[in-house]
Amino acid sequence: MPVVFVPDGSRRPRLPADELSAVTIDDVFDDEFEDDEFEDEPDDERGVELRVDPVDDPIRHLVRGEIEVEGRMPYSSNATFLVHVVHDGASHPAIYKPTRGERPLWDFEPGLHRREVAAYLLSEHLGLHVVPPTVLRDGPLGEGSVQWFVTADHSQHYFTIHEAHPELHDRLRAMALLDVLANNTDRKSGHVLLIPERDGEPASIWGIDNGLCFAADYKLRTVIWEFGEEEIPEPWLQRVGGLCERVPLEIAALLADDEVEALQGRAAWCVTHRRFPTDPSGRRYPWPLV
Repeated sequence: MPVVFVPDGSRRPRLPADELSAVTIDDVFDDEFEDDEFEDEPDDERGVELRVDPVDDPIRHLVRGEIEVEGRMPYSSNATFLVHVVHDGASHPAIYKPTRGERPLWDFEPGLHRREVAAYLLSEHLGLHVVPPTVLRDGPLGEGSVQWFVTADHSQHYFTIHEAHPELHDRLRAMALLDVLANNTDRKSGHVLLIPERDGEPASIWGIDNGLCFAADYKLRTVIWEFGEEEIPEPWLQRVGGLCERVPLEIAALLADDEVEALQGRAAWCVTHRRFPTDPSGRRYPWPLV
C-alpha cells in the first residue's frame, strides 16, 4: 500500500506521485491492459489528493456510490486501482480490484476479489472486525472488490506493531485467528496496517490484501506466529463453533463447495485444539516477509 501523508497547505492527505501510475478513461475501458499501458509518471507531480469525507455507513457508500478511478497502484501483482467512491455528496477513497486485472495462478481459481469479500464477511460474522469494509460490485472494469481505504501509518507493519504496541496484541490475535480459519496464504507484515490514535479514537489495526485465502488445501503462510500455543479466547471459540454446523450463505456463495467444507474443517480443528497453531517447520512464512 502507498504512503499517505498530509502535505503543507491542504489538510487533506495525498497519495504521493511516485506511488501511483496515471490512468486515463481510455486505459480503463481497454479490452485488455498490461503494465506498459500505464504511464510511469503521473500527470500531477504532487500526487492525488484523497477526499476523505465523513460517512455514516461505509458499506452502503461503497455499494451505492459512483466509482471515480484515480490511478493504478504500481506495486501490485494484479491490476489494483485507487478510486474515490462518491455518494450523496460525500467522497471517500477505496481500493478497486477487478477480476479482469488478475494474473492467472496455478493454485487459485480466477476470482480473488470474491475471496477479499469473503474474508471481510467472515471477520464480521465472527465479531473480529479486522478487515476494512469490502463489497462485491460492478465498476469501470467490471465486477470486482471495492475496499474502504484506511489512512494508516505505513511506516508501521506487523513486526513493529507487535513490538511497540502491546495494547494491540488482542487485535493481532483476532487477525491470527481469522488467518487460520481463512487459510491465508499471504499474510505479510506489510498487510497489517496501523491506524494511529486520532480525534480521541484509540489506535487500531486492519488486515488488507486477503485475496489468497480459502484454498481447500492447507496453505497457511503468515508472519503472525507469536501467539502459538496460546488459548483461543472462549467467546471467539463459541462463534467459530457455529461454522462447524453452517457457514453463512453470503460467505459460502463466494467459495467453491470444497473450500466451504475445508473452512468447516479448520473451524473444527480450532474448537478441538482450542489453541493457536504453531509452525514447527519454520517454513510457513510468506515471501517477502514485509
